[in-house]
Amino acid sequence: MSNYKIIFSGPVGAGKTTAISALSDSPIISTNEQATDMTREKKRETTVAMDYGIMKLEGDERIHLYGTPGQERFNFMWEILVEGGIGLILLLNNNRPDPFKDLKFFLDSFEDFISDTAVAIGVTRMDEAQVPSLPDYHEYLETENRKFPVFEVDARERADVSLLVEALLYSLDPGLEA
Repeated sequence: MSNYKIIFSGPVGAGKTTAISALSDSPIISTNEQATDMTREKKRETTVAMDYGIMKLEGDERIHLYGTPGQERFNFMWEILVEGGIGLILLLNNNRPDPFKDLKFFLDSFEDFISDTAVAIGVTRMDEAQVPSLPDYHEYLETENRKFPVFEVDARERADVSLLVEALLYSLDPGLEA
């Protein structure tokens, strides 16, 4: 049996728990607690340790899906969760005040992990905020001398989140067939 581990990260409200729920073939384990800080203005509950689900592939292969807390004060969990991971799916909420600031912060925070693995970026809530656009994200990444796959995704849709997983796996091994 082959087991792989993918990490989902991003700011509060980007859809990490929702994306893992959409992909998992079993009920997810979640460590959501009532938000008590400024997060409560955005949502009632927030992840404080991790989310976990399993995506079953052909045969006995499994992808273990780990979601990090979005709040920087829980960043000690980020270092724990990336151990043994094959890559990062970074979700960004396009409706936040400065999605590029979020993008830079998370890419910098996971820089060591990404340099050893790969990253695929999913932008959520583009229906609520059309700016920045996907070309704007590509242009921003280019100015940072970074080239990563970026997609508009609805974290509730399994097909959208699966596309991110496929892009991540392809980034790791361009010889893979979809």
